Amino acid sequence: MTPLQLSRLIADAAEEKKARAVVRIDIRQRTSIADYFVICEGDTDRQVRAITDSILDTCREQGVRPLRTAGYQEGSWVVLDYASVIVHIFLPGERAYYDLETLWRAPRKRVAAGGANGETAKPRRKPTPRKATTRKVSSR
Repeated sequence: MTPLQLSRLIADAAEEKKARAVVRIDIRQRTSIADYFVICEGDTDRQVRAITDSILDTCREQGVRPLRTAGYQEGSWVVLDYASVIVHIFLPGERAYYDLETLWRAPRKRVAAGGANGETAKPRRKPTPRKATTRKVSSR
């Protein structure tokens, strides 16, 4: 099973348990720790555990087991490490706090000097260094 197929399988398993805002992020060009992140959330710690169980069961049926699992007992942020795919299942407050989507999203592309509508951008000028000035200080 390829990492892409595994990430899709995991996302589908999460959606079966009504996980909210399921996101798959391709991180291959940004790090070597994994190929994809799958991020989702559940409304309660009980739902977070149910989503986790669904992912574990679905993957196990395909012969895939995680290398490591963390956070299951607390149920506020569960991490499943499938080597090429790392799964994060959050409570909403935890997800907003850590904001992995913003941290790992692709950098924005810069607009070329011509601009979006053909305008030419003015070249930036280097600031001119200011001359050192001497002030007379009167002593009274």
